[in-house]
Amino acid sequence: MKKTSKIYIAGHNGMVGSAITRKLKAEGFTNLLTRGSKELDLRDQAAVTEFFKKEKPDYVFLAAAKVGGIVANSTYRADFLYENLCIQNNIIHNSYLNGVTKLMFLGSSCIYPKMAPQPLKEEYLLTGPLEYTNEPYALAKIAGIKMCDAYRDQYGCNYISVMPTNLYGLNDNYHPQNSHVLPAMIRRFHEAKQSGAEEVVIWGTGTPMREFLYADDLAEACYYLMQHYNEPGLVNIGTGTDVTIKELAVLVKDAIGFEGRIEFDTSKPDGTPRKLMDVSKLHGYGWKHTIELPEGIQLAYQDFLSKHQNVLS
Repeated sequence: MKKTSKIYIAGHNGMVGSAITRKLKAEGFTNLLTRGSKELDLRDQAAVTEFFKKEKPDYVFLAAAKVGGIVANSTYRADFLYENLCIQNNIIHNSYLNGVTKLMFLGSSCIYPKMAPQPLKEEYLLTGPLEYTNEPYALAKIAGIKMCDAYRDQYGCNYISVMPTNLYGLNDNYHPQNSHVLPAMIRRFHEAKQSGAEEVVIWGTGTPMREFLYADDLAEACYYLMQHYNEPGLVNIGTGTDVTIKELAVLVKDAIGFEGRIEFDTSKPDGTPRKLMDVSKLHGYGWKHTIELPEGIQLAYQDFLSKHQNVLS
């Protein structure tokens, strides 16, 4: 990528897209192309077709998606499948039609089978049933990976796929029902501290293990791979280490300064028992994360405080 190349970041207002945008600006790229959802509905085939015809981007980071946690994924199953398929179909196909030099498709660790061996290697894709609670989202992302490979095979497109682990960081979603586990914890522990609550209740047993990557580390990896990775298939992006949900809750509690108890509602679902990425392929390409979880949670909490005054009492 040249500093003057026209680079389209789909989903630039989201946590991932905004991190990629910050990274590109910091590296001196001056021709960044962005559109908010009110300006361009990526589910609208005609609108996306017109946008690509007019703008002709050289490079595309496909970070746009309909995302959410267990509650959202379980409640809006049709929406998650349909809308994500629309978004990625429109962008990938129009990238081909308009001669995009290279495209990066961002997926998720939920593409792997629920009971896949740990840590998750790239070759475990499609070797078993998916976790039911996020199956629609996972199916859409798997389709995106295969679509990139199909356009590579049939048309010679240099489209690559990267699968981040669980992400958190600046511009995260803190919605009470539709957020992921770490930002949901940040909000709940903060509100419990503000209200003087004696306890915070966490869904499940606390035993599932999860890996977390700070979004700006992901952006660093995406920038690096856009320059150095040109292969079919996919590459995992993560830290290669994980913690239990209980350990995560303690980290968030300490970062926020909540002094009450942590209780677990074992009547609620745990989700996948463990999702640890095997990042040996990524490390083999010469990239490793730099921000560890305790530091990242502090950074995320400060961002939450600066942008969510409406939940401060």
